[in-house]
Amino acid sequence: MREGSLEAPTRHALDWTNPEFYDEEKLLEELERIFDICHGCRRCVSLCDAYPTLFDLVDESETFEVDGVAKEDYWKVVDQCFMCDLCYQTKCPYVPPHEWNLDFPHVMLRAKAIQFKKGERKLSHKLISNTKLQGAVGSLPVVSGAINAANKVKGVRKVLEKTLDLDHRAHLPEFHSKTLRKREKDHTSAQHEVREAGSTRGKVALFATCYCNVNTPDIGQDLIKVFEHNGIPVRLTEKEECCGMPKLEQGDLETVDKYRQTNIPELVRLIDEGWDIVAAIPSCVLMFKQELPLMYPDDPDVQKVKQHMFDPFEYLVHRHKAGLLNTEFSQELGKVVWQVPCHQRVQNIGPKTRDVLALVPGTEVEMIERCSGHDGTYGVRAGTYDKSQKIARPVISRAKKMDADYLVSDCPMAATQIADGLDLKNKESNPLTLLRKAYAL
Repeated sequence: MREGSLEAPTRHALDWTNPEFYDEEKLLEELERIFDICHGCRRCVSLCDAYPTLFDLVDESETFEVDGVAKEDYWKVVDQCFMCDLCYQTKCPYVPPHEWNLDFPHVMLRAKAIQFKKGERKLSHKLISNTKLQGAVGSLPVVSGAINAANKVKGVRKVLEKTLDLDHRAHLPEFHSKTLRKREKDHTSAQHEVREAGSTRGKVALFATCYCNVNTPDIGQDLIKVFEHNGIPVRLTEKEECCGMPKLEQGDLETVDKYRQTNIPELVRLIDEGWDIVAAIPSCVLMFKQELPLMYPDDPDVQKVKQHMFDPFEYLVHRHKAGLLNTEFSQELGKVVWQVPCHQRVQNIGPKTRDVLALVPGTEVEMIERCSGHDGTYGVRAGTYDKSQKIARPVISRAKKMDADYLVSDCPMAATQIADGLDLKNKESNPLTLLRKAYAL
């Protein structure tokens, strides 16, 4: 038997439609097997709180082994995993093709799916992961302003903490009544010669995403400006649902499937018309690149979307390698600290954001490859807010020492979480926003 593996990780399909997937007894057997391996290794202790929770349970048991941990306490570990996938992609030596076949994030997903089936996921967690409902309500003209104002009132936040489990200290995203879709409703790109480069075909359809559409529409507009400045026609998808990642993290796989039934046919239609697909939020890109293909390994349409879904900077690097990227920049950016979002890092595309920003003269990019601890709902829930802040602390500490002009992350939630602990020269930003600034667009 090999002690660890030097081979690239491979992923098995997620057998989520099999009734055995929801067999709690079989799940607990698999958890015990995996926990025993993790206990003997402990390489992942610094990644999230799932592993310290597990190891504390073991170390405080009578046997000092996993067999001394009560089965009902296994769920304490499950609750701390937010499926960033870093353990699988960067730390664990026993993932497939190793014979121990350890996939910690997906067994956690299985556990969350069983909890959801049993009705054990909190109603508040279901609500705050319902980005469709939030977007519909939060984008109403009068309501958006009222919500934004209310979120800054201490008394209101205390009520939200009691009713929706939203920690009163957490930074909540703003809502915009003038969404990206409303702003770009009549958008048409100037006519450009469409030129292929690498695996890119030279024109893109923007999957706006819930967050980018309602909470950060400026980022979507930054993407459009940057891409069109580089001769890449851009359009919005005609219709879309949430990518499904927030629901996946809750174990609500049936809703993920419902979203797929809307998104995949629309994206396939666009792909068949010659468009590539981009999304500005790394979690959304990862959903189409990894999670949906693993849920639907035999669906050719899902696999087609996987082949034509790109991170924005991944796309721009393809263009640059073919000599098609505009490198006439008008403004230096100085020193930039770039936090690499987990869901971008596990796409295995390399530091493409850094590579593009570093093309700007007078710009130095420092990378921080550690989790911000936000993970969507984990960073705002009352039960996990403090742990989220603890995970963020090393990132904030490193960023402070770098004394940068800008702090950026491709994940807007991560950027805000880190920025809350810093005294920045400039407001935290998105790399697309910085690139637009460098072009003076």
